[in-house]
Amino acid sequence: MIFTRGLAALTLSVVFAFSLHAEFLYKDDVVGHEKFADEINRIGEELYDKTGVSLYLVMIRDLENNQSIADYEKSLAPQLHKHFVVLTFAELQKKVDIFARPKSLYKDFDKKQILSPSATFIGAVVSAVMFARSWDDFKEVFGNYGGTILPILAEKAKGKDIVEKYAVAMYNGYTDIADQIAVSKGVKLSASAGNGSKYFLDILRLVFYGIILYALIILIRNKIKKAKADGKK
Repeated sequence: MIFTRGLAALTLSVVFAFSLHAEFLYKDDVVGHEKFADEINRIGEELYDKTGVSLYLVMIRDLENNQSIADYEKSLAPQLHKHFVVLTFAELQKKVDIFARPKSLYKDFDKKQILSPSATFIGAVVSAVMFARSWDDFKEVFGNYGGTILPILAEKAKGKDIVEKYAVAMYNGYTDIADQIAVSKGVKLSASAGNGSKYFLDILRLVFYGIILYALIILIRNKIKKAKADGKK
């Protein structure tokens, strides 16, 4: 009886310890795809096994009581493994953030690059030309690209495609963080997205920003035509 109780207690403790880092899709109120969850958990488990870092993905519909996304992430901290990174998406606020503890983990990945609104150099140039209000802003936007989440979230979608867009964006960002942490720790993940998927996404982004650049050229050309027409009046 004592042996049975001891075995049961040991089993429960092992299951509990494993559950702390096994469900790396920590919360999902948005996508709700079993295959998506399996892929996230598979990558998260391998990353934890090889580096000791738990990478969680949290996707919620809304933040309550005017809570900031950073405060929401901090409220999760006591429930998570002590060495963790959380990638959080709040759908209705259209906000994404990455939170890490201890703070030294920020050295293992490039948060600024991952959360850049520009996926490519071309995108950064377009954004700098269109939105920079000063030379300092221009340099900041121009030098910040390689984003793996926001450029996808910015793409237009309708109906069920919206959820698919969220899944692609968050999977892309999650694998980017996981790969960067793995590289910083000197290990390689067999469960990562792989170069083939990344090249495909790069092509999609180039096409996307090519469309933006083309639209910008058409806009400028139309303004020039209008200015010339007004000048002839």
